[in-house]
Amino acid sequence: MTQFKVATLASDVPQSLSHYSKRLQQLLMVRGITDADLVQQFLNPDYETQTHDPFLLNDMKVAVERILKAVKNNEKIGIFSDYDCDGIPGAVILFDFFTAIGHANFINYIPHRHYDGFGLSVSAVKELAKKEVNLIITIDCGTVDFEAVEEANKLGIDVIITDHHEPKEKLPQAVAVVNPKIGNTYPFDGLCGAAVVFKLTQALIEKGGFDISEGQEKWWLDMVGIATIADMVPLLDENRTLAHYGLTVLKKTRRPGLQKLFYKQKIQPQYLSEDDIGFTIGPRINAASRMDTPEDAFRLLTTKDESEAGQTLEHLEHLNNERKAAVGVMTKELHKRMKDMDVPDVIVTGDSSWRPSLVGLAANKLAEEYDRPVFLWGRDGNGVHKGSCRSNGKVSLINIMEATKDVFIEFGGHHASGGFSVIDEEIFSLSDKLVSAYQELGEAALVVEPIQVDLELSIEEIDRELLTAQKQISPFGTDNPKPVYLINNILPKEVVLFGKTKEHTKITFDTNGLVNEAIAFFKLPSDWSKEPKLGQKLSLLCHLEESYFMGRLQTRLRIIDVV
Repeated sequence: MTQFKVATLASDVPQSLSHYSKRLQQLLMVRGITDADLVQQFLNPDYETQTHDPFLLNDMKVAVERILKAVKNNEKIGIFSDYDCDGIPGAVILFDFFTAIGHANFINYIPHRHYDGFGLSVSAVKELAKKEVNLIITIDCGTVDFEAVEEANKLGIDVIITDHHEPKEKLPQAVAVVNPKIGNTYPFDGLCGAAVVFKLTQALIEKGGFDISEGQEKWWLDMVGIATIADMVPLLDENRTLAHYGLTVLKKTRRPGLQKLFYKQKIQPQYLSEDDIGFTIGPRINAASRMDTPEDAFRLLTTKDESEAGQTLEHLEHLNNERKAAVGVMTKELHKRMKDMDVPDVIVTGDSSWRPSLVGLAANKLAEEYDRPVFLWGRDGNGVHKGSCRSNGKVSLINIMEATKDVFIEFGGHHASGGFSVIDEEIFSLSDKLVSAYQELGEAALVVEPIQVDLELSIEEIDRELLTAQKQISPFGTDNPKPVYLINNILPKEVVLFGKTKEHTKITFDTNGLVNEAIAFFKLPSDWSKEPKLGQKLSLLCHLEESYFMGRLQTRLRIIDVV
């Protein structure tokens, strides 16, 4: 049975909320946003007043001076970015900046996920040295890449690190390390990597005296918005402003690649939301690196050529389908294995032929299906056993890995998901050790985090006012989750399966309210705490959403659980 708790609202509405609609009052109060100034900032993000001075970031002044020197002397700059949906948009921002100011002597270098792994590597530095690079600028990595920076120093290459990951006690000997988590001068430490790069371009424009249009950098906020939402940084403070304006720019995007993607996926730009980043844009950017060609995602976002944009999109769609097929084959093999074994408390399995970049997607499906933590591993291009783990929401993965840390080369993550690499001689004992750790930890392995319900209401009470209030507190993401509603006493009129293989569920019902159907993708009626049946009243834990498909607006519920 899914655990949940319904928010308790104060009976007296604060004066600061009195002139807002009742539904908006409730949603703001649940989030603890009642101070008049905070309410105003939350509901009306302002780019000019709610973003911070880029020069407050650690080492920003030094970084700007070194880059301006490189531009003045026409030095060759190497832009080294991570391969994910934060690093690649960040690389696009710096590409757009150097293109706009007319500095053509630069190259973009995106590492190969399977062979190079995460971060600035010694091999990448050597490769950039061969290309006669004088200055390396990292994006979304570098804060802990000591050996690579040391190698660059030996080769006479300066390094500027822009990153947002946690630093260690010491920093690499780079020219500058621009990171909001270093020092205490920047008011907000939650920026993503692409946002840090955007702050760098703001600072460069301020000091560089470049002949570019005033405010041109605001067109690059589309990349900041994608990365801020996709990288799951907290959507508070400056990030809320950047995500808000990022979505605004995305709706007006001038990028042919995104225009063609929206057209192909039948996304109407004026209705674009954070869900479109999570389910359409982000997966295609990530699919490129998962399937070996991160440059394709970068090219889609940077090209100005309509023909190249179309061809690149077709290739990315092909890669995304290949990724789905590969995960499908992997999942089928895993189901076969599960049938031939007594399923343990912790599912741990893998195959040396599997790509570590894909196992997390399969682990997520298994964790849901078998309602227990799942650890899956493959082997990367350097022969290292690497994997991903996913929780069922009840067990802390990080607690289990801490209890068995001697078997790992490295591991990280949080309660719900994580990644790891395993010492070769421990790979076949990994299952026994993780299961034993789970059993020995007992209650210490568990995480009790009930779902927070924003509002409990009847189906008739879902109206246009609620939908409008929900839109006002978007975009949703980390630390500003999409509202959850508990809707009681629903009498199903129809419970049907849909999709090519009947893997999705729809429940319809009669109502005088705004919605008359609830759906769930990749869920069957038997998967919920209570199986919905005709003639039996039920309660839904759900989200409220608007879907624009084939030119038609549809308001519906997205089921979390039937209780």
